[in-house]
Amino acid sequence: MDVLILSCGTGGGHDSAGKAVFDELNRRGHNVKMFNPYTLRSKRLAGRIDKTYIATARNMPRAFGVVYKVGNFYRRLPFRSPVYFANAGMISAMQEYLEENPADVILMPHLFPAEIMTNMKRRGMKIPKTIFIATDYVCIPFTEETECDAYIIPAEDSVEDFVSRGIPREKLYTFGIPTHSSFACQETREQAKLRLGLDLEKKYILITGGSMGGGKIEKAICELEKGIAGCEDIEVIAVCGSNKELYDRLCARGSSMVIPVGYTEDMASYMRAAHLFITKPGGLSSTEAAVCGVPILHAGAIPGCETLNANYFSSHGMSVACDFSENISKTACKLLYDDGACEQMISMQKRFINRNAAAQICDFAEELAIENAYY
Repeated sequence: MDVLILSCGTGGGHDSAGKAVFDELNRRGHNVKMFNPYTLRSKRLAGRIDKTYIATARNMPRAFGVVYKVGNFYRRLPFRSPVYFANAGMISAMQEYLEENPADVILMPHLFPAEIMTNMKRRGMKIPKTIFIATDYVCIPFTEETECDAYIIPAEDSVEDFVSRGIPREKLYTFGIPTHSSFACQETREQAKLRLGLDLEKKYILITGGSMGGGKIEKAICELEKGIAGCEDIEVIAVCGSNKELYDRLCARGSSMVIPVGYTEDMASYMRAAHLFITKPGGLSSTEAAVCGVPILHAGAIPGCETLNANYFSSHGMSVACDFSENISKTACKLLYDDGACEQMISMQKRFINRNAAAQICDFAEELAIENAYY
């Protein structure tokens, strides 16, 4: 089976979801390619789009709240969004690529390529079967203006949200958000600590601002330092992602309570080693943590879909949401020593999160390709 996965680097979650499916398909022996569709026009263009998004999310998160509200307002109007028409410019490049590189199925963990393929379909172009993979626990603006053959959504109780936005119920498949197999590994906390060179006797708070090191992570680290001052059995592991400036600042401070980590391919091990994970509520990172089975404290949400992700997790007992106006260190320390609350949270994560989403999505893609072969 020839499979194409199209994603964009506007936040690491989309690419991580795509990579989870890529690795599973590759393991099964399929011919799989994954790339950002904008690179077909220009690598510089693709990089500029990604960097603009990351810089805005990192430095001006409130702007996303405004954009999200505008998007929700715009989706009520009886015509296509600017996002749809902007992606129309990719039609010729995508058509040329598919003519030279035929695919049986296209999987898309990002809205933009879904808009490209929809544009092509509406122009009567012959395209492979298309599968959209949602990476948030909400139907984000403009998903409803796409016309994919199937939509993979996070959970059964997300169905009505997508249907209410206009996605046909029969196209919805509740497999969940795909995570890499490394997050479902059965390695114990002690084993993870040993492999990472951490102290077996200490409790670790893992904190990250997502792949881009965004949100208010530095403020949260300062609050945590104050809160755990004098607690010799607690340390903070701060994963800075692609935010090298933050990593350099933390290293320069030389705090004995904070272990700075730059970009890492081993987030799964850090999650398993942690007693508590503090993160902004990205859909993918929250799902990865739930698959690992680590207590989650959501803080510093970028307004919009991340706020809704936090609401979903906290309302299902899978995390605790904390606003920065509250005392984040007090909330964290309370959770850290409340074994009952942490065990209950992990139990709810196991109940509501599908650890095998990537495999089920690949099963479905195989079935779709076989079905398509008969037409």
